[in-house]
Amino acid sequence: MTVVAMSVLCCVAGKKPFPWFPLVLCVCVAEMALGQVRYSIPEEMTTGSVVGNIIQDLGLDVKRLKSGRARIFTEDGSEYIGLNAEKGTLIVAKRIDREDLCKQVSPCSLHFQIILENPMELHRIDVEITDINDNAPFFPKKEYNFQVIESASPGARYPLESARDPDVAQNTIQTYKLNPTEHFKLNVVSRPDGSKYIEMVLHTPLDREKQEEHKLTLMAFDGGNPQKSGSVKINVGVLDANDNAPIFSQSAYRVTVPENASRGTVILTVSATDNDKGANEEVVYSFSQHTDGASSLFHMDPHTGEMTVIGVLDYEKAKHYEIDIKATDKGGLTDTSKILIEVTDLNDNAPVISVISLSNPIAEDSAPDTVIAMLNIKDVDSGKNGHVRCFISPDLPFKIKSSSTNFYSLMSDDVLDRETVSEYNITITATDEGSPPYSTNKTINLRLSDVNDHAPVFPQPFLTAFIPENNSPGMSLLSVKASDKDSGNNARISYFLEDSQLNGLSASAYFSVNAESGEILAVRSFDYEQTKEFRIRVRAQDGGSPPLSSNVTVKVLIQDKNDNPPQVLYPVQTGGSMVAEMVPRSADVGYLVTKVVAVDVDSGQNAWLSYKLQKATDRALFEVGLQNGEIRTIRQVTDKDAVKQRLSVIVEDNGQPSRSATVIVNVAVADSFPEVLSEFTDFAHDKEYNDKLTFYLVLALAVVSFLFITCLVVIISVKIYRWRRERLFYKSSGNLPVIPYYPPLYADAGGTGTLKQAFSYEVYGTADSRKSDMKCPRPFSQSTLSVDHSATRTVPRHKTESENVLTEVRSASSLPIQNLFPILFVLRFCFFVMFNHCSLTI
Repeated sequence: MTVVAMSVLCCVAGKKPFPWFPLVLCVCVAEMALGQVRYSIPEEMTTGSVVGNIIQDLGLDVKRLKSGRARIFTEDGSEYIGLNAEKGTLIVAKRIDREDLCKQVSPCSLHFQIILENPMELHRIDVEITDINDNAPFFPKKEYNFQVIESASPGARYPLESARDPDVAQNTIQTYKLNPTEHFKLNVVSRPDGSKYIEMVLHTPLDREKQEEHKLTLMAFDGGNPQKSGSVKINVGVLDANDNAPIFSQSAYRVTVPENASRGTVILTVSATDNDKGANEEVVYSFSQHTDGASSLFHMDPHTGEMTVIGVLDYEKAKHYEIDIKATDKGGLTDTSKILIEVTDLNDNAPVISVISLSNPIAEDSAPDTVIAMLNIKDVDSGKNGHVRCFISPDLPFKIKSSSTNFYSLMSDDVLDRETVSEYNITITATDEGSPPYSTNKTINLRLSDVNDHAPVFPQPFLTAFIPENNSPGMSLLSVKASDKDSGNNARISYFLEDSQLNGLSASAYFSVNAESGEILAVRSFDYEQTKEFRIRVRAQDGGSPPLSSNVTVKVLIQDKNDNPPQVLYPVQTGGSMVAEMVPRSADVGYLVTKVVAVDVDSGQNAWLSYKLQKATDRALFEVGLQNGEIRTIRQVTDKDAVKQRLSVIVEDNGQPSRSATVIVNVAVADSFPEVLSEFTDFAHDKEYNDKLTFYLVLALAVVSFLFITCLVVIISVKIYRWRRERLFYKSSGNLPVIPYYPPLYADAGGTGTLKQAFSYEVYGTADSRKSDMKCPRPFSQSTLSVDHSATRTVPRHKTESENVLTEVRSASSLPIQNLFPILFVLRFCFFVMFNHCSLTI
């Protein structure tokens, strides 16, 4: 597929159709095949001029240029052409001078690549720089002098140095003109290799006697539009007699020189002959025209004609040289020839590896054939010396693939795993095919970025933790720890308690887990007798996206503590009935009386019970088995032994500290049941009597204590009330009238001088007696109290009430406190006697 695009800008001057102008823009898109586009632009375009539209020519769009971070890559680092990513056009970045860029090489082209990323693309762009006529012809010298013998016959040739014009093609030198042409004419000679040189040919014989010197002007014209020219003066002096000029043996000499030729190496010997005799036969050799600075690389011996190397030849800088030489005799006659030197290439340059794009790091889950880097590998040598083979170690999960000339792609070739290998040192080796071959190594350190592809892992799927019962809330059980092969946030682990039901409640009601450290804490206190173990699940979750997790089951075992005393199952201790074990008087030694049965809800050694006889009516008659609790006789029962035997057995566990329980065992030593019944009936009555007596004593103790405390409260209250009344009385004494004393108007009914309890009254008193009041309700019995109502009415109401109040207060306050001390003493004594009696009874 070929795409051709022409864009021509022509400037019209005056009425002339299509005149040539230095800034004519001709943009040609020659071909675009397989990502390659060719443009053509003239030199000396202004900076910013558009070279071409790559959006149209490459089938791209502006979004692709921006997302792919399009950029230009040149192998030599030149920046003549720029990229306008906003418009998708190539523009002139700086001044382009074809003569500086390519000299005489034609065509002159700029080669570069446009690189896109995500995904990576490479497009080759060739821009041909066309020549414009911006240089006029010029001659190396301002003036040339020739000596021509007068005997020279017509047709004698005199070589002239050609004019130079850096332009090429039609814009370079096309014609020469010589003025005047009376004796000389100009001859343009084409060499077999296509080059041209000029020579001045004698047209008519010279006569020194007529004109000793001739002044000529040589002009050179190029083929540009407008046409440009240059000129030089030629001075011709007429000499006598040497009418034979030297002649070279060859019109052109060809020689091949290796680029590593050492200095002083003779590469060629030229020769010229002169048919004259004597001094006119001697010939001197020299360079007549220098090309590309050849005089700094080669030397011509003027006498022997040997050409030697005096500089360093480099095939990569110049592949061939053209040198004009001349042979001059003593008479000034010359002949010219050309030496064509071809420099052969040697493998003296190693390949150069340049990384033009690199994705580092890359994700460990990158698919095979993912482009990691783009490389430019170039060898400036030619032929086989410039052919490069590129490879990497076959042990690496990568490969090298050639994308275009001198460009290679480094791609993944296998599945990558950061946890296995986190980074690679990829050594790229480029070797040419020269002899001996040269090679270059380039090492790329490639890192793999982590992907969350590993879940946290616990060392064990099951763990066991122990915690004593009755623990304090917040107690630590153990810490779980999981590991994750990933890195960064993907390896940051958090711990969570799985929500499950334990005894009807959520697991979080019993335990909690520290999200950072994985420490498991008890939320509440545990009781071994209620629950002996728990099973919880802890989840470890990483910080990846999406997160990965794993679980561990933790078995929590509650350790028993000796927090429960033994419980006696037999004999049953009841308060209402009396149970007794019967032992016949004929019982032998070791007779099994009964067995004390007890249990302990604790476990382990905390539940190991031992039995001991604490008290007994006759300790020499019975014993208790330490382990089994069996009560047996240890001697023969006799008639002297009491019928009623009372044993106190203590049951102890093996905890630290130990706990115990006491049981009372009643034993009857008798041969018949009636005897036992009568004895234990009395025993029961005695026991009942003792129980009642104990109850009454305790009740009496409580009553006495209550009375003692009540007396103390009354005494303290009276003292406080008296003190307050005295203060109030003294404060208000200045405002109170003098109240005379009147004897009480009531009879002593009981002989005690006080009112009977059936008579009640209410007194409302204040500091001011005029505001006091007293209400005397009617008595329950008219015979209880005799009152003189007439006497009462003779006194004013406010005075009688105040007097009665003060009389009552004084009577109450005058009660001697010392009379209560004997009462308190008696109460204390009764309290002491009762307390001792209760203690002895119990």
